[in-house]
Amino acid sequence: MADKSIFEKLSALNVNKNKEDRNGLSYLSWTWAWSEFKKACPDANYEVVKFDGLPYCYDPNTGYMVYTRVTVGETTHEMWLPVMDSSNHAMKAEQYTVHTKYKDVTVEAATMFDVNKAIMRCLTKNLAMFGLGLYIYAGEDLPEEEQKAAEEQQRAADEQARQVAIDTLKKTGTEAQIKYYEKKLKKNIDQFTFEEADGATKQIIATEAKRKNDGKSSGS
Repeated sequence: MADKSIFEKLSALNVNKNKEDRNGLSYLSWTWAWSEFKKACPDANYEVVKFDGLPYCYDPNTGYMVYTRVTVGETTHEMWLPVMDSSNHAMKAEQYTVHTKYKDVTVEAATMFDVNKAIMRCLTKNLAMFGLGLYIYAGEDLPEEEQKAAEEQQRAADEQARQVAIDTLKKTGTEAQIKYYEKKLKKNIDQFTFEEADGATKQIIATEAKRKNDGKSSGS
């Protein structure tokens, strides 16, 4: 299967039911992600990059970093991810304190559990390089094709609402009132936006209500 067709197929999958949102970040279940990936790419394999036999590299100043590689056919993509705590702070070999504007936050020392969790998240992110769940990392809510469909539906709904607002204005306003707003907005009524048509209708109704109230007051 060509790399392009793999990307197109995987990037079109809606993965929202299998993601979790934590502290402003979205995570995709690695077990589900790998299962779906293998269905689409049976020959896929992944590798946890080792450093002197260890599944991470470490710098005392910046903390732990893990790496993975995913290969499909002749295409290999590499990904990396820092080992982080639940607040997305980089974890180090020893506990340390992060000083913020509001409070001091203690970041615990990393354990092998934290390293393992980071590796599997890194793998999931690595799979996104082939298209699976890529839109999550782009900060979008839906895959590209579904996003386009949703936007088209929204445009259709907006246009329908605009037409309803224009029709309401035509029924509510007199010919003179409509001409007044056309002159004010420098466009034909059929070119009014929803806000313009709705606003004009509300002003006409309010003006008419005030006129009637004034008439009642003067009559009494």
